[in-house]
Amino acid sequence: MTNLPFIRKDIRRPDPNLVRRAARFQAAILADVGGRRGTLGGSIQSRVPGMKVAGPAFTVEVRPGDNLMFHAALAMAQPGDVIVVEGKGDLTAALCGTIMVTQAQAAGLAGFVVDGATRDTEEIAAGKFAVFSAGTNPNGPTKSLGGRINWPVTLAGTTVNPGDLIVGDDDGVVVVPQENIEEILILAEQKVQAEAKRIAQILDGNLGAPWLENALVQAGVLRQGEAL
Repeated sequence: MTNLPFIRKDIRRPDPNLVRRAARFQAAILADVGGRRGTLGGSIQSRVPGMKVAGPAFTVEVRPGDNLMFHAALAMAQPGDVIVVEGKGDLTAALCGTIMVTQAQAAGLAGFVVDGATRDTEEIAAGKFAVFSAGTNPNGPTKSLGGRINWPVTLAGTTVNPGDLIVGDDDGVVVVPQENIEEILILAEQKVQAEAKRIAQILDGNLGAPWLENALVQAGVLRQGEAL
């Protein structure tokens, strides 16, 4: 057995002001300015349209179909945290439902992001707690297998480290590495302003895309100087 702890109790979280700033942006904006990377695979979606989440990742690794370590994380996470569960994409049993959501909301947590199944969708839809998962299943989990808390995890092809910033909306979930949150937020604000300017131009009748022809030349489908 390894001497390393299975449960890491102390993690570094981003400044709450950064989290509040990040919550203003769409996940798509943050993904674009982050280099079009860091998004969880499209299998992980909000269980109900309109759900939004932003907060530091409190990471959990569980065995497929078992939520013992999810319960341990729920007992440890701090207000504002997003519990991020590496459930191996298993959809044979739900890893959480109404009871755990109720407990998390009462504890002031920001949301769940689960690479696995959840259940009690109708009751979750009636509340305000954000739940993102890879699917649903009415079958309940076991509670007997060990895992790890606050180690790096992988969800739908993307690595999440404890304390990384999680932002999710109807498009999906993006992970912003804690080390460059400030930089990403500055770029996000610039992109929002640039997109607003472009939309205004389109509405004013300027339908051309000034970058398009050069991109087509670079792609080899137009000759230099040739126009569409």
